[in-house]
Amino acid sequence: MRLVVAVLVSVGLTAGSFAVAQTPASGSSTAPRAQSGDEGRRLPEFEYLGTMRVETGTRTVVENGPQGTRTIVQINGGRFEGPRLNASIQAPSGDWITNRADGSYRLDVRVTLRTDDGALILVTYNGIGQTTNAGASLRATPLFETGDARYSWLTRLQAVAVGERVGTAVKYDVYALK
Repeated sequence: MRLVVAVLVSVGLTAGSFAVAQTPASGSSTAPRAQSGDEGRRLPEFEYLGTMRVETGTRTVVENGPQGTRTIVQINGGRFEGPRLNASIQAPSGDWITNRADGSYRLDVRVTLRTDDGALILVTYNGIGQTTNAGASLRATPLFETGDARYSWLTRLQAVAVGERVGTAVKYDVYALK
């Protein structure tokens, strides 16, 4: 939990400066609070949903459009594996990237999951990518859609994902905001 908060703070997903208070050891359900004048704010809590590994394929680049250069990335496959959700990525799936003037890029992803027990789940997310020496650093906010009652709990949550791309392989650790 502390690692997740530290990562999110370091990538700028939280605004302002604050110090994190320790969670009471007594098992109290009181949420940790920021110190020094931020008494009314609650720090977010997270539940680990799983790790999504994606294999990307062909890229189509549409250069210098009115919104900037676009890159459409085919997603060939992958897996989502977690405590309550295990699924394969299937077609159709892809990422419609917008390259930004500051060198970062905006993610616009649609992924189709088929769970190991046969349910279909659409995952959509936006996010920000930054090129690194190894590939890319990725931050995203997935939403889940399904009509399968076994996974309807996913449709009621907002997730955050911290990931990276190395070559054609993409890996995200996905957490639900509680």
